[in-house]
Amino acid sequence: MPLRYRGLRHPAAQLRDEMDRLLSGFLGHPSEGSWTPGSRGQPAVNLWEQGDTLMAELEVPGVTPEQLDISVVGGELTLRVDRQIPAEEGLSYHRRERPTGSFTRVLRLPADVDGNRVQAELKDGILTITLPKAEGAKPRKIEIASAS
Repeated sequence: MPLRYRGLRHPAAQLRDEMDRLLSGFLGHPSEGSWTPGSRGQPAVNLWEQGDTLMAELEVPGVTPEQLDISVVGGELTLRVDRQIPAEEGLSYHRRERPTGSFTRVLRLPADVDGNRVQAELKDGILTITLPKAEGAKPRKIEIASAS
């Protein structure tokens, strides 16, 4: 006979609620606005390859170009965002899910890029970064010599 939970929550759900409560005391609640790694406040990133170029997109609504810092060193793309809390008098938030503060994210790139030709554009809250591959990372056709 299967065990049924009537009027009670499933023990696994109760355990999850307790673990969430316990961990939120150590790490803070994600809706408090911190951009710590692993929190829900971490901006979504897409990274893909298109021919001889790598492309990256990062969601950063409400951020200006002055609040962004992008660098490419070796095979890593580093993204820094600094979104400060606006100073508003007499404001009492009931819910705050849009993260504030400083955030750094490092993405390991699948190929070497030419750092001198990297371009970035911010439009409608989406940061698009174009990363041309370095010459050494591009495919090269190898000629085969005949052994006659």
